[in-house]
Amino acid sequence: MLFASFRDNGDTGVFFALSDDGYRWAAAAGGRPVVRPERPGMLMRDPFLARGPDGRWHMLWTTGWTRSKADRSLTIGHASSSDLVRWTSQRLIPIPLEGARNAWAPEAVWHPKQKQWIVFWASTVSGRFPEGEAGGEQGYDHRIWAMRTPDFERFTAPELFFDPGFNAIDATIVRAGRRWLMVFKDERREPLAKNLRLAWADDPAGPWRAEPASFTKSWIEGPSVIRLGRDWLVYFDHYGKPQHYGAYRTRDWKRFEDVTAQMSFPPGHRHGTVVRISRAEAARLRALR
Repeated sequence: MLFASFRDNGDTGVFFALSDDGYRWAAAAGGRPVVRPERPGMLMRDPFLARGPDGRWHMLWTTGWTRSKADRSLTIGHASSSDLVRWTSQRLIPIPLEGARNAWAPEAVWHPKQKQWIVFWASTVSGRFPEGEAGGEQGYDHRIWAMRTPDFERFTAPELFFDPGFNAIDATIVRAGRRWLMVFKDERREPLAKNLRLAWADDPAGPWRAEPASFTKSWIEGPSVIRLGRDWLVYFDHYGKPQHYGAYRTRDWKRFEDVTAQMSFPPGHRHGTVVRISRAEAARLRALR
């Protein structure tokens, strides 16, 4: 298994860690970034990895906290690879969402029937949810937005993808049996949430039905999900002090066990994505120096 993550503010690039069991993770490439920013000032936060139906890997990431100060553009980052070692030139994908202040934690899910990717992220759109903005931190009141693409070249216009009725960020989507599962962060501070919640759908395009309560403690974000045998692991970034990475374990999505004490991660490991890779891919990454 491979875990892509970032360090500090995300200005040094994307780091890889490897594991055979999903619990003990070791840094690849001697703990150095495997993918470094190619553009001055660009961040590579919240890296997301997914393998397409053609076997090609796609990486998405957050390029900045807000719109570019230089040209007021709003973007997310993209690169692709056939082997996880050699990556294409990094591209900035424009987010043409009028009034949007930011585009955080982009991810994607392949829609098998529509044969296209749904690329989704969190944005605050000024004036769209004014009641939440009035009570939100720095006026933020996020919802999950999306564009669709068959090839990461041509995109549909942004659309509101998921609105649970409150400030929400850091959505991730996986197939769980016959249904689709979204894990997302309830970003509200009043009343205090800052925790993870679940939503379900019969189709990756939605509609999504959020469960009424959280399954985690507060001050965590950046969920990533993988299945290990009968168990599911939901990794999280605890960004309160002391910062650490951890995981919850479940078999039925009703009862959860905090297994953070059984986990080990490279120092500074932050919000990222866990994926399954082949033995050959793992061997190539372990050979990086």
